[in-house]
Amino acid sequence: MTISAEKPYNQLPALPPPQEKIETVKVLRQLVKSSVALAELKGLTMTLPNPSILLNAVILREARASSEIENVITTQDKLYQALSAKGIEPDPATKEVLRYREAALFGFDFIKQKGFLSTNAIISIQKVLEENNAGIRRLPGTALRNAATGKVIYTPPDDHDIIVKLMGNLENYLNEQDNISPLIKMAVQHYQFESIHPFYDGNGRTGRIINILHIILNGLLETPTLYLSDYIINNKSDYYRLLQEVRTKNKWEDWILYMLNGIEETSHKTIAQIKSIQKLFITTQEKIRKEAPKAYNKELIEILFEHPYCKTEILTTRLKISRITASKYLKQLEDIGVLKSKQVWKETLYINTKLFELLKKWQ
Repeated sequence: MTISAEKPYNQLPALPPPQEKIETVKVLRQLVKSSVALAELKGLTMTLPNPSILLNAVILREARASSEIENVITTQDKLYQALSAKGIEPDPATKEVLRYREAALFGFDFIKQKGFLSTNAIISIQKVLEENNAGIRRLPGTALRNAATGKVIYTPPDDHDIIVKLMGNLENYLNEQDNISPLIKMAVQHYQFESIHPFYDGNGRTGRIINILHIILNGLLETPTLYLSDYIINNKSDYYRLLQEVRTKNKWEDWILYMLNGIEETSHKTIAQIKSIQKLFITTQEKIRKEAPKAYNKELIEILFEHPYCKTEILTTRLKISRITASKYLKQLEDIGVLKSKQVWKETLYINTKLFELLKKWQ
């Protein structure tokens, strides 16, 4: 396959690729290991006292990592602070990362309600992400460049009708029931989406959201708690090289192995993170039971893990208690060292310090 880096790839082949290209012996062997790791993650996720504990932590970390790939940088502290405190304007990078979180949750809600993923839904995800109505590209001029040299390495299709047709083909591929493993299909569709590059901005982040939605749609996870952005960051040069080698050399095997390895590695890391959260939850529970028994409430502890930056308003809403009682509970937990207060503008936030430090180690 010969393509010119500076010429729009309007001849991008539609899906599916030949089955013998994507179901090689090496791919099927790795598929077994990746599937086992993902199944273990799915089972362990359901053992948490509240699945939202992991969902909130993972999706915010993913928002940071996925945005970092696009050179949008913020800190964990700024993100949790922006989510919790009112009256303070986040900086542009923090806003952009929080939009990624919003777009991922939008996509998750969509597939829960509809049971499929459409082109229109993908357009809506990108709209939330980028806060614009530009939709699918209509103008030429989009090209992917080497970040270091500025050299064009790939020019995606630029004909609007071709892009729409390719997206329709991708939609059918995503939702079609066949005998190909959903994990192999995830790798294939991710290559295709990134090669179509249907939007002016936000293609990479939108594509990474589609990955997890595809896994959930196929019943391999219940919630969006596995993302590959950290893996891609750590293996960034391989990611772009292997994408390009599918286009230029039809080398599907290496690309699919890369993605399957990412699923296995990320699953194992997330499993370790869940176990760390579980251990910390139990020790926190015991500490509060012994040292602040009047504040002990299992749902309160779940809230402190779901919202590492907590405030009285969250407790009054969730526990149906007065502001005075909520403030008293939070102050008691600060006194025994479970929480640490921080003044942000006119609000007092209470930080679950041990959990926050644990989350920082995942970065």
